[in-house]
Amino acid sequence: MTETTEAKLSPQVKNALIALVVGGIAAILDSTMVTLAIHTLVVKLHSTTGTIQWVTTGFLLAMAVAIPVTGWAERRWGGKRVWMAALVLFVLASVLCAVAWNDATLIGFRALQGFGAGLIFPLMQTLAVRAAGGHAGSRLMAAVSLPIALGPILGPVIGGVILSWLSWRWLFLVNVPVIAAGLLLAWRFLPDDRPGSPAGRGRLDWIGLVLLTPALTGILLGLSQLSEGGGIGRAGVLVPLPAGVVLLAAFIAWASRPGEREPLVDVRLLRVRSLGSASAVLFTAGAAMYAGMFLLPLYYQQVRGDSVLDAGLLMIPQGVGALASRFVVGRLVDRFGARAVTIGGFLLAAVATVPFAAAGPGTSLWWLGAVLLVRGLGIGAVLIPPMSVAYRDIRPAGIPHATMSTRIVQQVGASFGTAIVAVALQSLLGRGATGAFHGAFWWAIGITVAAVVPAVALPAGKPTSRSRPAKPVHDEETASSRAAAQEEAA
Repeated sequence: MTETTEAKLSPQVKNALIALVVGGIAAILDSTMVTLAIHTLVVKLHSTTGTIQWVTTGFLLAMAVAIPVTGWAERRWGGKRVWMAALVLFVLASVLCAVAWNDATLIGFRALQGFGAGLIFPLMQTLAVRAAGGHAGSRLMAAVSLPIALGPILGPVIGGVILSWLSWRWLFLVNVPVIAAGLLLAWRFLPDDRPGSPAGRGRLDWIGLVLLTPALTGILLGLSQLSEGGGIGRAGVLVPLPAGVVLLAAFIAWASRPGEREPLVDVRLLRVRSLGSASAVLFTAGAAMYAGMFLLPLYYQQVRGDSVLDAGLLMIPQGVGALASRFVVGRLVDRFGARAVTIGGFLLAAVATVPFAAAGPGTSLWWLGAVLLVRGLGIGAVLIPPMSVAYRDIRPAGIPHATMSTRIVQQVGASFGTAIVAVALQSLLGRGATGAFHGAFWWAIGITVAAVVPAVALPAGKPTSRSRPAKPVHDEETASSRAAAQEEAA
């Protein structure tokens, strides 16, 4: 059976995907809408820009904390129950954000909301792969990543309308009907997958959690502070970033030890070429994607003088391109293989960023819109192939670990890319706004071209008909994997 044949998903799988996409889109839309509202929140809450930025930073840090526990939570209570609990947590936090009475409460409630989103994103990917019987085809990945494409299109429009005509509190209340629909669809269409016996549930790796959670928090916090005054020499970078790297190294050493326990994130799976190469590509893809997403709205605002809403609307062509790529990337992977499509996507995105490295205040918006459409096509094409390749040689018990690995590297990569271009932009401001953005865009182009290097390591062949690996992913299976295999044999 070929990949094309398998791409014809059953009605049950399609229904599960609809439930996951509807539930997940609220978290994506919320992120893009709140970014537009920073200035509004500063004014309405009588705060400062530096303080209100924590509305976004706290959300991202809480997401990073939640991602590593999704695998254990799914084993402990079942994916459907954890998914619905994450949606409930997200919508409750949204309501709390809507009634926040000052900047401190809003930041706290946004962190709670970020924790819910951190559960939602990896679960959406894991449950989609499970619903398809463990086969992560490119068309399945295109469907499950649809919210990522729709967010940049719908978020600025919905957010702009709310900020223009309604109170900022509706940025969070608008999540309520969407999550309600997602909960109803999840209850109706997601299969009940509660663990059948205590042996298959596993125990939480507390040592791994104590190491990995502050590691990710420190790394992301340090990277987010790089562009502030003082750069790498300031305490906000020097303390959390090295500490995070040391803790991450300690976690990798701990999780790599052989034994009967189930690690929080099984880093041993990264030895498998399909997952290891895909994770490296997704790190660079996150860096390339978010480096551009950071610079582009600022270019429209600071060089051309557009409003925040106008800048958001001008970004729509890139979202349209990313959405359009999802309708063709599956067929391209079938024909040319994941490696070729990923390399082509990176090169296309790099070429389409070059015009911004030469654009000025008077450059045609029609030309820039057309360029952004092409850039969106390239960016959309680099995410789906590695996401589908990642699961190719992974046993079903390893699917949550593969998902957590890919989500973590994407998030760290996004922070890394954003930090690089932010530092470049800050250091080049002496040239004037236009010159500084020219230099920063060249850095973004360099990151995108450099991303081709790990893409070369992706498997070159076209998708196979296997939905499960023919051999173990590593020499020693974990205790829960063996327990699951024994239950399946029984």
